[in-house]
Amino acid sequence: MMKILLRNEFTICVLAALLFIPFLGNVHLFDWDEINFAESAREMILSGDYLSVQINYIRFTEKPPLFFWMQVVSMKIFGVNEFAARFPNAICGMVTLVVLFKIGKQIFNERFARNWIMIYLGTFVTFLYFKSGIIDPWFNLFIFLAIYNFYQLTTINNHNRTKLAALTGLYLGLAVLTKGPVAILISILVYIVIVVLNRFRFFIHFKEFMIIFLTTLLVCFAWFGIDLIQNGPTFLIEFLERQIAIFSTNDADHGEPFFYHWWVLLLGCFPASIFFMQGMFVNVNKAHQKIFKQWMLVLFWVTLILFSIVKTKIVHYSSLCWFPLTAIASMYITDAFKKNEPKLHLKIKGLMAIVGILLSMVLILLPFALMNKDRWINLIDDPFAKANLQAQVQWYWVDGIGGFILLLGILFYLISKQYKLKTGLLFLSVTLCCLYTTIMIVPKIEAISQAANIEFFEKRQNEDCYVETVAYKSYVPYFYARKKPNNKAQQKMIDSVMIAGSSQPDTLSTKQMEHNFNEWVLNGDIDKPAYFSIKIQNKQMLDTLPSLIKLYEKNGFVFYKREAKINPVQ
Repeated sequence: MMKILLRNEFTICVLAALLFIPFLGNVHLFDWDEINFAESAREMILSGDYLSVQINYIRFTEKPPLFFWMQVVSMKIFGVNEFAARFPNAICGMVTLVVLFKIGKQIFNERFARNWIMIYLGTFVTFLYFKSGIIDPWFNLFIFLAIYNFYQLTTINNHNRTKLAALTGLYLGLAVLTKGPVAILISILVYIVIVVLNRFRFFIHFKEFMIIFLTTLLVCFAWFGIDLIQNGPTFLIEFLERQIAIFSTNDADHGEPFFYHWWVLLLGCFPASIFFMQGMFVNVNKAHQKIFKQWMLVLFWVTLILFSIVKTKIVHYSSLCWFPLTAIASMYITDAFKKNEPKLHLKIKGLMAIVGILLSMVLILLPFALMNKDRWINLIDDPFAKANLQAQVQWYWVDGIGGFILLLGILFYLISKQYKLKTGLLFLSVTLCCLYTTIMIVPKIEAISQAANIEFFEKRQNEDCYVETVAYKSYVPYFYARKKPNNKAQQKMIDSVMIAGSSQPDTLSTKQMEHNFNEWVLNGDIDKPAYFSIKIQNKQMLDTLPSLIKLYEKNGFVFYKREAKINPVQ
């Protein structure tokens, strides 16, 4: 069956489309990242300014624009909605699987290529990310393609080397335009480690380095250079400050322990993470295969250690590890298929049983726990989380069927002696579990965590008003209230709150402008009604303001209105 579904690039694309495209718009975008990026694309369309990345119609200096351009094209086709925001990553999923198939077939054989795709589709996080609206799937794909061409430069000694160097630079440049220069940092670190491991053999000539450098620079200049000429160094300065903050501080309350990403990979990349542990010790025969394995291992450990050192830790920061992790896991499984005998170490097999059963039981028991939340909800100390759980969401035992499918796959793998069959069914069970979970459970989780907030701001779409959050960061008001570009009153406000000694609005940082605007809408002479959202634990901040009218509370959020204080600006 797997041979039929994964026989060539066309069938792989069809399978990927069937898995990744349906139900993309089945659930609201999640705050922060999904809504943040979709809003930037929406504001590009509304403002007609496709060269500047904006949030709340103020320059957004944390990300370059390539992914937003993809979303703009998607929104031009499908409209401004959740489906359009996520569609580029569904396409990325299709492209990624074809890339893995072609690379796997070229370096090893078709069996290895099919196994690699089977593993990538049958791993929790790799499947779910292609149904999201965040930047990282494309960012990781571009880095991986750059690394792959970099690897080829270490194995090929013919006229294709100039082309490979140019392709390396092209993909590095695209990665930088997608998320930033960390792509270059990772690639350089990987290459340095490869050189050291091979006794300081450099593999690449100075001419090829220059081709990589100049191609990368040229691609980056396609936007960074134009922005620098038009707007000066503001973007570059604030962008680099942001990268330093991520590396050196617990930015945005995302400080986690050093081993955070190790646990993320173990649990999120199950069951590939288990096979990876054995795959590291599998011998490959041909010289170019050994070099490829070395590059994959170095890419994995460089990425993991780098983002373990980084102070700010978010799940997708280590997502580049998924490519080498699944590649090494495929090496083990392909070797085991060839020998038709399981060689999984008893301790590793025990770890698979523990992790797999734990994950499946969480998915099985979650609906039952939330069906009986009245029995334990008072044990929660966090008032916001407690109020979230009061959302009127109907849970049923069938919501846990995805967990049952996963449990059956794990138990069959642990008991059966038919190695090829049980391995294929194990990964199939994860794929089906992920698909079922995205349809049945994810919308209910979203309804608990943020639906009340989104519902409130969606009702403001046809009203000429200001929309803001207080004491917490959110992009919900901008995207779901369909906030319009700054009017004359907003520009007058920005001009009136210039920091001392400033003469131009662009001397204000993005954060300063956001803060000033929020304060003005809350306390200034606004020209139209304003609506506010605040989390329940902080509501006393707004309850004491006589100018605000409390509207209602719902699921952890409290909503207020402030009437206009002056006549609208003509």
